[in-house]
Amino acid sequence: MAEGNAEGTGKVVYAAIAANLAITVTKFVAAVMTGSSSMLSEAVHSVVDTGNEALMLVGLKRSRKPPDDRHPFGYARELYFWPFVVALVIFAGGAVVSVYEGVEKILHPQPVESPWINFVVLGIAFVMEAVSWVVALREFNARRGDAGMFESVHASKDPTVFIVLFEDSAALVGLGIAAVCLAADLLLDLPVFDGIGSVLIGVVLAVTAAFLAYETKSLLIGESAHPELVRGVRTLVEQEPIVDRVNEVLTIHLGPETVVVNLSVDIRDEVAAGELEKTLARVENLIRKRFPEIRRVFTEVRAAAHAAGPIAVRGSRDSGDPREIG
Repeated sequence: MAEGNAEGTGKVVYAAIAANLAITVTKFVAAVMTGSSSMLSEAVHSVVDTGNEALMLVGLKRSRKPPDDRHPFGYARELYFWPFVVALVIFAGGAVVSVYEGVEKILHPQPVESPWINFVVLGIAFVMEAVSWVVALREFNARRGDAGMFESVHASKDPTVFIVLFEDSAALVGLGIAAVCLAADLLLDLPVFDGIGSVLIGVVLAVTAAFLAYETKSLLIGESAHPELVRGVRTLVEQEPIVDRVNEVLTIHLGPETVVVNLSVDIRDEVAAGELEKTLARVENLIRKRFPEIRRVFTEVRAAAHAAGPIAVRGSRDSGDPREIG
C-alpha cells in the first residue's frame, strides 16, 4: 500500500472509532433511562460500528506483514478479508438485533420516558457522526477524482475507506429515523412508532451490509487491475522490437497497492537467448517504474513460429531482481 493511502486510510478509521466510542456509552445510558427501543438499536449500532473499525485496523496492520514461506505473495489480502467480516457483523450484530428489538416493542409497546433525553443524545450523536462522515468523504473524494460515487466504489481496490463512509452514512440515516419515530411517538402518543423506528434502522443496516458484502466479496475472490494499467503494460511490451505479439496481459490485485502481472508474448524467431534475457529485464523494470503497484511480473515466452507452447517462463521478485522459473 502506498504510504499516502495508508495514512489517509488510518486517519479515516481512527476518526470513526473516536466518534463511535464517544457516543456508544451515551446512547446506552439514554436507552436505559428512557426505555426507547430505537435508542437501544442505535446503541447496538454504535457498538457494532466500533467493533468493525477495530477489525479494519487489524486488517490494515496484518496486510503490511512481509512475505514468508507460507505466504510468498504477502498478506495484502488481509485487507479484503476483514472488511468482509465487517459486512457480516453489521448484518448479524446490527440488523438482526435491531429488527428483533423493534418487533418486540411493536408487539408489546411501552411509553418512552423523558423523551427529551433521547433528542439531546441524538443531536450530539449526529454531530459526531457527521464529523467522522466528512473525514471519510474527503478521503474518498480525493481518491475517486471525477468518477461517480457508486462507480468509484465498484472500481475501488481499497474497501476500508468506502466501508467507513457507508457505515457513517447508515448511522446518520438511522439517527434521522430514530428522531422522526420518537417525535411521532411523542406527538401522537403511539409507542408503537418507537418499535417501527427500530425495525427501519435494522432494514437500513441489512441493506448496507448486503451492499458491502457484495463489493468486498469481489475483491476477496480477486479482481483485475484497472484497464488503464493493463493497456499501459501491453503498450510497453508491444514497443519492444523483439516482440512479435502480446497474447495476454493477466492481472490480479492481491491488495489495494499490490498487483501481480502475467504476460504471454510471442518472440521473433531470430532473437538470441541473451538478447531475450536483457529485453525482458528491461521491460520488467519499465513496467514497475511506471506502475509502482505492480510487485511481480511473470512472463511466458513463445517463439512466433512455434506459438503452440511456451519455451520459457520468467518471473520477478518484489525486490526487482529477475529470476528464471522452470
